[in-house]
Amino acid sequence: MQPQTIWNFSAGPAMLPQEVLLQAQKELLIWNNMGVSVMEMSHRSPEFEALAEEAKQDLRDLLNLPDEFEILFTAGGAQAQFALIPMNLLQAEEVADYVITGNWSQKAANEAKRFAQINVAADTESLHFSSIPDVSTWKLNPAAKYLHYVSNETVHGVQFDVAPQVNKPLVVDMSSDFLSRPVNFSGIELIYAGAQKNIGPAGLTVILIRKDLLAKCTERVPAVFSYPTLEKESSLANTPPTFVWYLASLVFKWLKRQGGLQVMQERNQHKAKILYQTIDESNLYVNKVDPRYRSKMNVIFDLKKEDLLPQFLAEAKLAGLLGLKGHKVRGGVRASIYNAMPVEGVQALIKFMQEFEQNI
Repeated sequence: MQPQTIWNFSAGPAMLPQEVLLQAQKELLIWNNMGVSVMEMSHRSPEFEALAEEAKQDLRDLLNLPDEFEILFTAGGAQAQFALIPMNLLQAEEVADYVITGNWSQKAANEAKRFAQINVAADTESLHFSSIPDVSTWKLNPAAKYLHYVSNETVHGVQFDVAPQVNKPLVVDMSSDFLSRPVNFSGIELIYAGAQKNIGPAGLTVILIRKDLLAKCTERVPAVFSYPTLEKESSLANTPPTFVWYLASLVFKWLKRQGGLQVMQERNQHKAKILYQTIDESNLYVNKVDPRYRSKMNVIFDLKKEDLLPQFLAEAKLAGLLGLKGHKVRGGVRASIYNAMPVEGVQALIKFMQEFEQNI
């Protein structure tokens, strides 16, 4: 029997706000009285260009983005930026610092090594990616052009609450906590984020880049992935993922209607607090992440009786709680509670967890 309510805890592609999906459903065949779907329209039509510019402005408003930043939209996902960032920002002989705190920052550093010189300033693999070392212990290279870090690690459930204070420009992968909270742009040179967490469906990548950095970019990158080219062509150098861009524009407006990023931060903090409290008070569940750095987007936990994990996941699915299986790199359970997950979904998960523990 299908449960009445389905809660999708997938880490990405993740759930979207129901209001957004209903609006997209309503407009799917005919958008903006144009007689065709938005996904059938030319990206160079005045109507789509207007949609694109409005989406950029809504995003700028949400972030209170300083004027010195440009917004770029591109394809390829955040993983493509692992290579495109050093290709755009570094000559082959130049160096950048990388901080490795989980699966994605490790991948970013490994990919960047193919295109430039990389200094690993800190690496927490020996700690099973369960914490973030104090900045004073990082081994920074004085010649590094930037420091790259991942603000939230979806696989290991570790998150930077604030940007690290270092004396060099920051490049930040914010794929999984972008738009979940306000951003302090002091010291930040570039932010990038894949869409499939808090922005929209997979297929779009957002880049926020300081305008003065655009003039310093190299020419050793394909034109359609060149940051100066994307800026010059208003992110329309080639055909972008237009339908995803449209859906992202709906999400931006939904976020505005919710009250903006301060409201989202408060909601996300509450959801994470009650879920971690349930784990900490349990005799069955355990979270091994340093409490100072626990992610508010991806709550990772294990069952102390590991043999019960398959049963837990199977019964959770029957209860309408989907996407809880941990990443293959780590295992265990992962509950992703991005912006679109309401507190009712987290409460449903908590109720199931408590009942499962009582009944074993």
